[in-house]
Amino acid sequence: MNRPARPGRFPLALDRLAGAGRPAATELLRPQRPLQHAAQHAAAQGQGAPQGLGLDSAAVRARMVARLRAEGIGCAPVLQAFALVERHRFVDSALANQAYEDTSLPIGLSQTISKPSVVARMLALLFEGESARAAGHLGRVLEIGTGCGYQAALLARLARSVLSIERLKPLHDKARQNLEGQRHGELRLVFGDGTLGHAPRAPYDSVVAAAGGDQLPAAWLEQLAVGGRLVAPVHDPARGGQVLLVVDRQPQGLVRRWHDAVHFVPLKSGTA
Repeated sequence: MNRPARPGRFPLALDRLAGAGRPAATELLRPQRPLQHAAQHAAAQGQGAPQGLGLDSAAVRARMVARLRAEGIGCAPVLQAFALVERHRFVDSALANQAYEDTSLPIGLSQTISKPSVVARMLALLFEGESARAAGHLGRVLEIGTGCGYQAALLARLARSVLSIERLKPLHDKARQNLEGQRHGELRLVFGDGTLGHAPRAPYDSVVAAAGGDQLPAAWLEQLAVGGRLVAPVHDPARGGQVLLVVDRQPQGLVRRWHDAVHFVPLKSGTA
């Protein structure tokens, strides 16, 4: 059951990005109660009546979840998060009727919200990491590329805490607006250079990127905890384009595995 938002619970804080010359504005949203495992939270909500007859209907999201399951996504917490987060609230109203199709959509500034199937695949891969399997959640998460905030909203239901970085100020501001009602877990939004990660709150149990470059920034690997997992698109000429790269930090070092072919916007440094 959704709880009403309490006034004055969206405080502004300041964090300094590693290597940055000035503080980065950070929006911190604290939970009204301790975060529970996504499955427990969904169970507590029950199977109540649909929230509406249009795009806000639980039945609309249920059909999307059924499609994801049919395509091979079997991670229950991920599917439950997709059933709860309303994707149409994160896209332009003119595109809202396409929100639950398996397609990427423009969100401005030459950026996109990724296909539900790709987001679900990446989050399911994170759940297969050593720490996530042991804990039943994604732990401390670093997200590179907040975009419109949709994936951050999903992560907030799957993790103990989420720190999400966006380099484009208009998108950072848009995500803050979209996530104002987010009350699940600790969610911190940072405007800054995502290629630097965020050293002050490292290490992270899970790292996920929504933009792809020719190689992984060293900062992401340095900030990955032992037992943690990173999932990011990386351009691989041998495979003909971008491919999801999964990196696990084990006590003896890093283990890399290649997965699905994908198409993400280019990874860029700096802010704009």
